[in-house]
Amino acid sequence: MLTVKKTGLYTSVQDLGRFGYRKLGVPASGAMDSYAASVANSLLENEEEDAVLEITMTGPTLVFEKSTYIAVSGAELSMKCNGEAIEKNTVHKIEAGDEISFGQLEHGFRSYLAVKGGFLTKKVLDSRSFYFPVTEMGKIREHMQLPYDETLAFEPKISSVTTKGFYKENILKVSPGPEYAMLNDRQLETIFTKDFTIAKENNRMAYQLEEAVEGHNKSMLTSATLPGTIQFTPAGKLIILMRDGQTTGGYPRVLQLSSTAVSLLAQKKYGDHIRLRMH
Repeated sequence: MLTVKKTGLYTSVQDLGRFGYRKLGVPASGAMDSYAASVANSLLENEEEDAVLEITMTGPTLVFEKSTYIAVSGAELSMKCNGEAIEKNTVHKIEAGDEISFGQLEHGFRSYLAVKGGFLTKKVLDSRSFYFPVTEMGKIREHMQLPYDETLAFEPKISSVTTKGFYKENILKVSPGPEYAMLNDRQLETIFTKDFTIAKENNRMAYQLEEAVEGHNKSMLTSATLPGTIQFTPAGKLIILMRDGQTTGGYPRVLQLSSTAVSLLAQKKYGDHIRLRMH
């Protein structure tokens, strides 16, 4: 078991996501930055779908009750084992009783901690991803315990990797959405030539952008959406749906982020700047 000593700002268990239930209104959920989660799992030679801890901005303090191996990828977030600094994107041996803690966020927004064999929390609708109210909770709680299998010996084929530069990129690649044709030349010019700022309203459900585009008066029936769908409000605001975003929406779906762009956006926080570019 892993015991949560401190929770951090917003830490949850996530895997690749919950699929096949959107017709019931259940979001996909899963790791916001699927790329970083896959890096951590790959270092441990885990299965792609193994569950990890998603750590947002401020990290938790965790006590491991059994020996294992861990890897952390994603944001530049300082990390210590029993008070000694350790590196991200590296396999670390963990002994029973070891304490992992996190410090200052330097760059990015979300980190992913993988354990050998993955976290073995309860599956709900074929996924371990936290999403309240589908799951009992939306984030970890103080003193709760997360199960994993003990691993006494493991020799990784690759003990560390380098992902330098990815999270400093600010260009998000998009493709046309179903209502792309409604955009006029002035709107297109603004969308593809201006920088946008991440608004305070950003979370696992959606990211809003501060700057407005020329508005519109188009109405439409509520239609299906996906993670990465960019909705365009009548007031000219762009709202980008994320992993916990609703499965349908009534605003025009003018653009769609690529999966890589969703991962990159997940590493942006309030005040960061992005630019949209057609894929």
